Amino acid sequence: MDKLIKIRDISNRYDITARTLRYYEDIGLLTSIRSDEVSYRMYDEDAIRRIEQILILRKLNISIKDIKRIFDTTGSEVVLDVLKKKIESIDDEISLLYQLKEIVFDFIQEIETLNFTVESDIKQLYDKAKEIEMQITNVDYIGKPSNVSRLIEVTNKLDKKVPDIMVVRVPSFKAITTGIHSWEDIFKNGGYMFQLWQHYHLFRTIIFDCLDFTMVVDDTLGEMICAIKDDIKQEDVSPMEIIDFKGGLYAMAVSIDEDDESIQKVQEKIFQWIENTNFEIDKNRKFMFNMPYLDENNAYQQDIEKGLGYRQMQRYVPIKLKDEK
Repeated sequence: MDKLIKIRDISNRYDITARTLRYYEDIGLLTSIRSDEVSYRMYDEDAIRRIEQILILRKLNISIKDIKRIFDTTGSEVVLDVLKKKIESIDDEISLLYQLKEIVFDFIQEIETLNFTVESDIKQLYDKAKEIEMQITNVDYIGKPSNVSRLIEVTNKLDKKVPDIMVVRVPSFKAITTGIHSWEDIFKNGGYMFQLWQHYHLFRTIIFDCLDFTMVVDDTLGEMICAIKDDIKQEDVSPMEIIDFKGGLYAMAVSIDEDDESIQKVQEKIFQWIENTNFEIDKNRKFMFNMPYLDENNAYQQDIEKGLGYRQMQRYVPIKLKDEK
C-alpha cells in the first residue's frame, strides 16, 4: 500500500482532474486499485506510467480513439502509424496557414492603395469590409478576384476541428432529479446516476433522443435530471424528487472523447460565438450536457464497442437575447 498514490495526489502532480482520470478508467485506458481500507482510488507504478503515456499523446493532440488503438496492440506499429498521420495533418495545416498568410498580404496591399482622407476610398473600404463580413464569395479586390472566397475556404479548412454552434430550444418538461451532489457521488458505481436510472421505465425522450441532462453547478458539484411522463407522481419516484424544468434557449456544440481538454475547447468556442452574436449567457440557468446512446438500455462502453468508437458529449450553454430582462 505504501507504493500506491491517491487520485488526489495524481491530479495535483500531473495537473489533471480526477474526473478525467475516472473517465480514462471508464473507457478502459487506465486501472486503479481499491481496497476495503480506503474508499478512494489509488494508482500503482504501472498505472502512473500509463497516465504519463496518455498525457504525452494528448499533448500531441492524439484522439482518445487512437490512444485506445495504441494501447490495445503490442509493438510500435500502431503508434508509428498514428504519429505519421499526425505529421501529415500538421503539414496540411501548415500549407493552409501559408495560403492564409498570402491572402492577408494581398489585403494589406489593397488597403495600402486607399486614401483615408478621400471619401470615395473610405466608402470603397467600408463596402469591402461589409462584403467580407457577409461572406460574399465572388468579389474583385482591385484586380484580384475572389480573395474573399479564398479566405473563407482556407479559414474553414483550418477550423475543421472546431464544432459548429447550434441554437436549440429545450422545451419545458417534468423531470426527476438527483439533487446537487459531488461529481464523484453522482457517477461512482451505485451512485446517484445509477439510482436515477432505476426509474428508466418512467422516462421519456426530450431532445436529440436523449433522456437525461447533467447540470453543472461548478467544478465539484452537479445535478442530474431525467424527463418523465406527465402522469408520474411523486410516490412513483421516491426518494427522488419531481421538478419542473423550465427549458429555454441554449447554444449547443459537441465534444468528442469527453475528456476535460475536449470539453474546455468546445466551451470556449461557444463563448467566442456568443460574443459575436446578439445573445448573452443567461446566468439564471445552469450549463448542462448530455450524451446520445446507440441503445438507451446499454452502458456507454457497449455503445462505443457497437459502433461509435468514441464518446460524444453535447454541451449546452444557456443564452438569451441581450435586450431580455
